[in-house]
Amino acid sequence: MATYAEFIAQNEERDGVRFTWNAWPSSRLEATRMVVPLACMLTPLRERPDLPPVQYDPVVCNRSPNCILNPFCQVDFRGKTWTCPFSFQRSAFPPHYRGISEQQQPAEILPQFTTIEYTLQRGATAPLVFLFVIDTCMDDEDLQAVKESLQMSLSLLPPTALVGLITYGKVVQLHELGCEGIAKSYVFNGKKEVPQKQIQDLLGLSRPQQSQPGQQPVTQQPAMGMNKFLQPIQMCDMSLTDLLSEVQHDPWPVPQGKRPLRSTGVAMSLAVGLVEATYPNTGARIMLFTGGACTQGPGMIIDHDMKNTIRSHHDIEKDSAKYMKKAIKFYETLATRVAENGHIVDVYSYALDQTGLHEMKSLCNWTGGHMVMGDSFNTALFKQTFQRLFTKDVRGELKMAFEATIEVKTSRELKVMGVMGPCISMKKNNGCVSDTEVGIGGTSSWRICGLDSSTSLSFLFEVANQHSAPVPQGSRGVIQFVTTYQHSSGQRRARVTTLSRNFVDGSTSPQHITASFDQEAAAVVLARMAVTKAETDDGPDVLRWLDRNLIRLCQKVGEYIKDDPTSFRLSESFSLFPQFIFHLRRSQFLQTFNNSPDESAYYRLPHQHHTFLHASLVLLNRMCTETN
Repeated sequence: MATYAEFIAQNEERDGVRFTWNAWPSSRLEATRMVVPLACMLTPLRERPDLPPVQYDPVVCNRSPNCILNPFCQVDFRGKTWTCPFSFQRSAFPPHYRGISEQQQPAEILPQFTTIEYTLQRGATAPLVFLFVIDTCMDDEDLQAVKESLQMSLSLLPPTALVGLITYGKVVQLHELGCEGIAKSYVFNGKKEVPQKQIQDLLGLSRPQQSQPGQQPVTQQPAMGMNKFLQPIQMCDMSLTDLLSEVQHDPWPVPQGKRPLRSTGVAMSLAVGLVEATYPNTGARIMLFTGGACTQGPGMIIDHDMKNTIRSHHDIEKDSAKYMKKAIKFYETLATRVAENGHIVDVYSYALDQTGLHEMKSLCNWTGGHMVMGDSFNTALFKQTFQRLFTKDVRGELKMAFEATIEVKTSRELKVMGVMGPCISMKKNNGCVSDTEVGIGGTSSWRICGLDSSTSLSFLFEVANQHSAPVPQGSRGVIQFVTTYQHSSGQRRARVTTLSRNFVDGSTSPQHITASFDQEAAAVVLARMAVTKAETDDGPDVLRWLDRNLIRLCQKVGEYIKDDPTSFRLSESFSLFPQFIFHLRRSQFLQTFNNSPDESAYYRLPHQHHTFLHASLVLLNRMCTETN
């Protein structure tokens, strides 16, 4: 390529990847001196209309880290063998590759296919599950808008998708589907959580044989208990439409000066227990529509007396938020159960007051779900936002993926420190894992319950070689990302992205490293690191951390004459970076002034989930707004 800018753009378009440094330091000390960590932004399922999935399983090396055949492998066409660039193990091609030659090469070893997608042949397809959880304490207009949107969504879902319905107010109701004559539901006390085992016994559910994470779920006929609550749309479309139209505002009276009694915690616990008992390790979405804070039972955010106001940032700082810590612990426990079973939680919160997003954020953060906040469900904004979730591709299939795992494999010169994004650790520690943890670390494999073409993760790496034994000049490091997921068609697929960059000696050729700097990617990575720190550290400490990093970087790469501030200059590849950091410091990602805890949770979550383009545009938009 003529310039690094063109090289960066080409790689993002082809592989959905942007590195902070596109030439890598040759030792750990040199990498530390560069201040900005060696990291990449990866969009695992970036849309590639020109990349149809191949209809066979990948060829895997039998030595750790078990890399998949890729363009950086050395291939012996005469001997029908290939050499892994990670383990340097020579392996024979499987029998169905016997016809390969220099003129007839499989797609996975061609240079233009550094990203390739496989349709895995083992196992049967699995159904999708959508469970709607509706707050009936909201205003009549809002409740009607939710019902209409859900009725519309039924026509957008695949006919074979399983659907279920839970409504809640003072009590929680789990509705049977397909009942003839009269509607039936199971009613649960909103003040008491029902244990998962008890849910199975009460509802007559039998737990199917559980498959291992990342593997095809075991197929079997559902028990009769399952048919009551989760049914294919093609069997219950009319009955569910009628049932939704009959959902009424919560009948329990609300005294003057009191809040409605909402049992959000029990409703979510029941939803999690239902899907957990019936379809573990299968693609499922639990979609919560709430119009207020939980006011009773587990997960309570505030009591029902309106004289008591819901917690603010000031209350949290003074440690006077009475219900917050207990509620956070409750929802984090639920989030752990959901994530371990590969299910997704979406939260749609539309109200004039806070609804508890601050406490419930782990449900979306850990499962890759959506968090949407607004003033009223009865607006075009909600209806369009909700409908956009069910966008379909040219084949008429939903643009969403379920129950995914992503694994990172590195060559010997690199180790992975961690990832920042909507995932949980699968606790797979091997030779690719660094002792230093940043974000979610200590593993080379993560579970992402829900992702689409806009989901992005930030991976951080460290150079394994010490300064006394640097990587030889001109050597190439290799990283492979393997994303295995359930497609909306029910198929299991694996997308493999393999990347390589040159190592450069920073002491002899610093200009090559600095010229390879991607300031936009670096700004987004540092922003995610700062947002992650802001969840646990004090605000001023996070700002000082950002300032120190910016000062150190400018000292490293800036050109200036000592004691002459006007002489300071930054090269073109660094010119915008200080502005990014300046506006990041003032953004809603880090500043809590004039924002409620719910608003802070809402602003921070999309920045941690969305693509590089979305995250960078948010920062650029703030820069342009404040400049004008």
